[in-house]
Amino acid sequence: MGKGVPGLSHVDHVGLTVPDLDKAVTFYTDVFGGTELYRIGPFDSAEIPPMEDGRDWTEVHVNVAGARLTIAMLSIGPNLMLELFEYEKPTERNTTPPRNCDYGGHHIAFKVADLEAAKAYLADHGCTVMAGPIVMDEGPCAPLKVNYVLDPFGNQLELVEYDRQAFEADTRR
Repeated sequence: MGKGVPGLSHVDHVGLTVPDLDKAVTFYTDVFGGTELYRIGPFDSAEIPPMEDGRDWTEVHVNVAGARLTIAMLSIGPNLMLELFEYEKPTERNTTPPRNCDYGGHHIAFKVADLEAAKAYLADHGCTVMAGPIVMDEGPCAPLKVNYVLDPFGNQLELVEYDRQAFEADTRR
């Protein structure tokens, strides 16, 4: 018996919750060149019959009781599907994305050919560019340049520039 999840083939998509679905779809399609594949919802727990155990649909399926949410799926580049969620309910929720050090913290890394050009472009399109670049000339990631960016909704993105990293010599990549 092999290790890992039976039948796992690859990561299917990454999901982000955003405060305004229309603005986020526009940002990721216009600025990142994505394509909106579909939009579904809203799903409202108040309008869906409760589950057999009495819990509402959104609590059972997305771990948020009393939710009303809409979803959009985007395709960005050759290998990323980005699922964007907007929750209208519950109204009592954290409205600040987690930091990298917080449980649930996250970021999406985008490989770019020219880090400085990508940083300038994103800054011109409403992103906050963090200090950098971080340059790694030694070790398993060498040679690598990295810069973190916050999208207009506070989600952390990472820009990476490299041709081939040292660790790739010993992997199937």
